[in-house]
Amino acid sequence: MRKFLRAVTVTAAFALSGAVSAAGAKAETLADALIAAYKNSHLLDQNQAVLRAADEDVAIAVSALMPVISFVAQAGYTYAETTNILGQPVTSESLTSSATLSAELLLYDFGRREYGIGIAEHSVLATRHALVNVEQQVLLAAVRAYVNVQLTQQIVGLRESNVRLITQELRAARDRFDVGEVTRTDVSIAEARLAAARSALAAAQGDLMVARESYKAATGSYPGRLAALPASPKIGKTLEEAQAVARRSHPLVLQAQEMVTVAELQVGLAVANMKPTVGMGASVTWQDDGDLTEQLGLNFRHTIYAGGERSAVHRKALAGQDRARAGLGQTVVDVLQNVGNAWAALSVYHASIEASDRQIRAAQAAFDGVREEATLGARTTLDVLNAEQELLSARSARLEAEAGRYIAVYQVLASMGLLTVDHLNLGIPTYDPKAYYNAVKNAPPTSPQGKKLDEILKKIGN
Repeated sequence: MRKFLRAVTVTAAFALSGAVSAAGAKAETLADALIAAYKNSHLLDQNQAVLRAADEDVAIAVSALMPVISFVAQAGYTYAETTNILGQPVTSESLTSSATLSAELLLYDFGRREYGIGIAEHSVLATRHALVNVEQQVLLAAVRAYVNVQLTQQIVGLRESNVRLITQELRAARDRFDVGEVTRTDVSIAEARLAAARSALAAAQGDLMVARESYKAATGSYPGRLAALPASPKIGKTLEEAQAVARRSHPLVLQAQEMVTVAELQVGLAVANMKPTVGMGASVTWQDDGDLTEQLGLNFRHTIYAGGERSAVHRKALAGQDRARAGLGQTVVDVLQNVGNAWAALSVYHASIEASDRQIRAAQAAFDGVREEATLGARTTLDVLNAEQELLSARSARLEAEAGRYIAVYQVLASMGLLTVDHLNLGIPTYDPKAYYNAVKNAPPTSPQGKKLDEILKKIGN
């Protein structure tokens, strides 16, 4: 067991060596951690790609407004064996070729294309809001990681101080045992407490190693020397204010609103699909014998009976509309509940900090008094160790409450929909969702617009 504890201690000390060696370097701030999290997040990269795919749906819908031009070239070889009226075999061979250039254009479809474009555009807006929510998750994870590293470092410091203090108490107990002031039991109690303190220190060092890994996962690198936490951001004075902000600005609410619009457009599209279409077609065909055939015409298409499929699609769209509207209502309920929960947690942490402060003052006074009385023989070693443990617990609770309070502030901010790079004024360029959209919304082929798109993709890759 002792070998294990030594191994854990050595490993933790090695993990901390980077922070110690960086003591002379500039300390990493919380803003640095948030910026690193935003720049290095694979989750953001993934959802930005999802958004670009949604942008392409707009281009696909717009392409329905364009003519469809196709070219077909054909060539064939024919070999035939027949008999003439005299019964003699006759063979023939021929080589034919042709080329056809055709164009089709949908002239009128009772709004199908407009509904399709509207569905794609509002789906893009919904996906943008979803990306903002992912951004909030990434930044909140960075805040948690930063605060937890600092908390675990402070807990390790408390545990190290606890080991040193109990070591002193054990040494004093042994000295008093040597002169007959205490029994062997007092020494054994101090030895047991020291072993427990070392075990708790090893656990705290393990927690610090875990916190460092979480920090690396959130920001892309291990923490160096961390600066003190800055002042908490403003979150409003009342719960009602925070909920009002969340109702109108939380990305999940905005996303649900866009999905209601998409569902309503789906109903319109289902109705339009029941109506006919009018189109125009033109073609030019060249034959190998020099003949040229040109065609131009209008077509009118209407499905008279499809086995009830289109009526079922319409009813399905109506059900989807009801689902989207109910989903919006439930999303608002969930968002407001999350704001209330985060606000309540923040209040609890405030109360815990005040209570811990009072507990620390009382525990410190008790510990000082018990230790003084022990020197006079009025208290036992166990009394001193118990008083020290009470003080340690109070200090640990204070650190945990303060860390929880700080994270809770950012949780409230996230529940309001405001935990973003722009709102925090981090001062870095952010992903522009409109840049790619503007480059592809008109369904550009390989052209100057296509070159512009290549430049945008290159910047995204960098």
